[in-house]
Amino acid sequence: MVILLMGLALAEAGNRWSDMQRREREQELLKVGDTIRKAIGSYYNLSPGMVKQFPPTLASLLKDDRFPTPQRHLRKLYIDPVTQREGWGLLYAPSGGIMGIYSLSGERPFKTRNFPAPYQDFEKKKAYIDWIFTYMPEMDNSTMPTE
Repeated sequence: MVILLMGLALAEAGNRWSDMQRREREQELLKVGDTIRKAIGSYYNLSPGMVKQFPPTLASLLKDDRFPTPQRHLRKLYIDPVTQREGWGLLYAPSGGIMGIYSLSGERPFKTRNFPAPYQDFEKKKAYIDWIFTYMPEMDNSTMPTE
């Protein structure tokens, strides 16, 4: 009987630990997604000349060669915190270039409400793959996600 109870307690502890890990990865996704969205916005807004451009690749955010001295909009290419792998889903602008990213995970999120202003539509989404971090030129870039 004692062994059975210990087994159940360990199983419950394992489930709680797993849930905690998923919640941490979800928070990291919100932070990383917002960081990449802001980097895309920086690339777009610093476009030389009259025509604004979105980055052709995520690597372009690391080293923007459109200037005599290359600009850095992002310090590193982040992995997807939910899948724990490299690679993101990419949302392309009609005029070309990447205007947003999203996780490739089909898992159901824990967080379902109280999202910051640019991400309020995440409340209606059923999976992380539906959380699209998009830079819209008219959007305010100063919002940072919070719990």
